[in-house]
Amino acid sequence: MVTFPNAKINIGLNIIEKRSDGFHNLESCFYPIGWADVLEITKAEKLSFKSSGLTIPGSAENNLCLTAFQLLKADYNAIENIAIHLHKVVPIGAGMGGGSADGAFMLKMINEFAALNLSNENLQNYARKMGSDCAFFIENIPKYCFEKGDKFEDLAIDLKGKYIVLVNPNIHISTAEAYAGVIPKHPKYSLIEALKTPITNWKNCVFNDFEDSIFPNYPILKEIKNQLYQYGATYASMTGSGSTIYGIFEKEINSIPKFDVFQTWCGVLN
Repeated sequence: MVTFPNAKINIGLNIIEKRSDGFHNLESCFYPIGWADVLEITKAEKLSFKSSGLTIPGSAENNLCLTAFQLLKADYNAIENIAIHLHKVVPIGAGMGGGSADGAFMLKMINEFAALNLSNENLQNYARKMGSDCAFFIENIPKYCFEKGDKFEDLAIDLKGKYIVLVNPNIHISTAEAYAGVIPKHPKYSLIEALKTPITNWKNCVFNDFEDSIFPNYPILKEIKNQLYQYGATYASMTGSGSTIYGIFEKEINSIPKFDVFQTWCGVLN
């Protein structure tokens, strides 16, 4: 069985307050994009995991694909062992939820593979145990996300047919580093209301709070954002806690030579 765990972008990201459990309450729009890994599982006598493509830091035993298997195996002992192969394409530590998507897609694959017939709600509850944004990838459709980023509401947002360019300058920004510089605050504009306005207005009212602290440390990120606007982006932003910058365009654009030295992905939004 093969699936393609896709990344997401954040359209707006407000860090509202620090919680008593050490996490932060936030609000954002999570929007799925087509940049994706490749995940394969097959029956096996012994559970195994291997990866190819981009190098994944840390121990393989801590990969969310294995975590997902173990979470379900603990409750459904009849699940048979599998061999897992993850081909990593989505940049790591890049604010696109690539690892979270891998874990969430693994939950969905095992649910089908073992005929568990778990509902999306049940799968989301398992996904929340792996990380704050994992649960989003169960339904994998645009959502308004709040609290830790693991609670969702439907959002009337439609970017179908618009063209997106993502640029990752090969900078890894850890979650700890990103949050160390952010000052929680209640936003000036309601994100839900701001996203109801035309996309041409988002530049003035839809913000990523991490940019204020991360851009001074990594000036290239601000430069990339400005260049995307210079090339005609209707809206540009950093996604998540960085370091990927994206621009949304009304139509396909030709390649941007200045970005040739970076990892880039272009495509049409669904």
